[in-house]
Order: sequence, then C-alpha cells, then structure tokens
Amino acid sequence: MNSLSYLNHQLEQFPEPELALTDPNGLLAIGGDLQPERLLNAYYEGIFPWFNLDDPILWWSPDPRAVFVPGSMKVSRSLNKFLKKQTWTYTVNQAFDDVIKGCAQPRASQDGTWITTEIQQAYQALHHLGKAHSVEVWDKDQLIGGLYGLAIGQVFCGESMFHCQTNASKAAMLALHQHMLRSGFKLIDAQVVNPHLASLGAIALKRKDFINLLKRFRQGEVSEETWLPQEVHLEL
Repeated sequence: MNSLSYLNHQLEQFPEPELALTDPNGLLAIGGDLQPERLLNAYYEGIFPWFNLDDPILWWSPDPRAVFVPGSMKVSRSLNKFLKKQTWTYTVNQAFDDVIKGCAQPRASQDGTWITTEIQQAYQALHHLGKAHSVEVWDKDQLIGGLYGLAIGQVFCGESMFHCQTNASKAAMLALHQHMLRSGFKLIDAQVVNPHLASLGAIALKRKDFINLLKRFRQGEVSEETWLPQEVHLEL
C-alpha cells in the first residue's frame, strides 16, 4: 500500500521507495532536516529532497527514473559544431558555491527557486565533506554555466544545472559525461523524466530497476583524483 511518512528531527531510516505515492509521483516522506548524514542516507537509497520555499521538506523517489549511462549523451550536429567554435574551458570543483548560486537563480518562467538558502547551505556542507561536486564552464575568466550533484560510489546524482550563455549547460553535461566515463562511473541519475532530458539521451528506468542498479554500484570505488579541482578536456 502506498503511504506518506512523516519524519522527525531524529535520524531515522527512510521508508522503502516503493511506498511512495503515485500522485504526486514519487512523494515518499515529509519533514526531517537537511543534515549531511540524512541527505547521504537518502541518496544511498535512491531518495532526494525537493520542495518550494514555503513547503516543509519533501522527499521523493519517482517512478520511472531518468538516468544516463556515462558517455551516452546525444550531441546533435549543430551542438557539436557550435561547441567546436567556442574557446570555453571546463573544470571540476573549482567554483562549487558559484555554481549552486547560478542554479538558484529563477528562470524566466519561474516566480522563485527551489534551491533556497537552506538547500544551498546543505549541499555546500556536503561539498566540504567531499560528497557534492560541480562541473564548471568558463568563457575566459567568466563562469557561464555549470552543474552540481552528489557522488554515491560509482553513481553521480545530478541535482541542477544553469547557463548564462547559449548551450553552456549542455556543455557542462557533456563534460560531466566524459569525466564520468574516464573515471569509471556506471550511472548518472537525472531524477525525473522529461522531454528535454530524453532529447539528450536519458532513458526511463522503472524505479525498482534503478534501485537495483544503485545497490549494485553504490559500493563501487573511483579514483580519489576524480574530484580534485582540475581542468577537464572536452572531446568533440
């Protein structure tokens, strides 16, 4: 039976993801906090927070789940041609705070942002623990795009991306894919299926299949050098 759980501020086990509601799709639990240990426990089980400014903390595990295999991103001819003309550079973990601030800026079609100050502080804490990471796109010394997320073993759980020049967020995604492929990652979690992600090569997995892959890969190890601040090369 699908049900909604209420969490208190004591660290406790999350309910099983298959207990999540079907409407709204994937809503599993309410409450708790965003302390690093709880957040890491959530991602370890295939659960993530998403809530608006005036909402309580909401925890989700949607069905189906949007995922990429590292290196599977679809790059159109026009995007490939566009990127080849740019002199952009790409880095890892050189501007995490600026990336999450960029992601927090409301889009033109939005009244606000779900990446609240509370969310920013929570993921910045995870970054300082070596668990949350960013990919940056630079035009000379200007940050023009990027993304951030968590590494759980050999799974990268993407959270959000932004751009302030055309195609910069797609370039960040492509840089992530290539870096993950070179570093031995097995899966990129993109959370919720939508047409934009599908156009880039995301596939929809049944939640139980995603959870099974997560259990398989979350204990995997990658090189410690993967997340050292560094410039990465984009192959086109």
